[in-house]
Amino acid sequence: MNQLIMLAMILVIFYFFMIRPQMKKQKELKKFREGLQSGDKIVTIGGIHGKILEVADTTLLIGTESGKLRVDKTAVSNSVEDRLGQAK
Repeated sequence: MNQLIMLAMILVIFYFFMIRPQMKKQKELKKFREGLQSGDKIVTIGGIHGKILEVADTTLLIGTESGKLRVDKTAVSNSVEDRLGQAK
């Protein structure tokens, strides 16, 4: 009986320290990506900095110093303002 209680406690601890924070982070990232608008400055997961020119259902057209790129919304990691806020 004690082993079952310990196993249940380990599973609860695992849920609260590993699974729940990851789900919360994914939900915030999804909300951020859905809220992207033209004019926002972003950084892709590949490190490309650009300004959003056009928003489609699943893609974004971004302008960079070297031209225009079309990227998938899932390739956006965060906004430039967020990165500047983290650096302070």
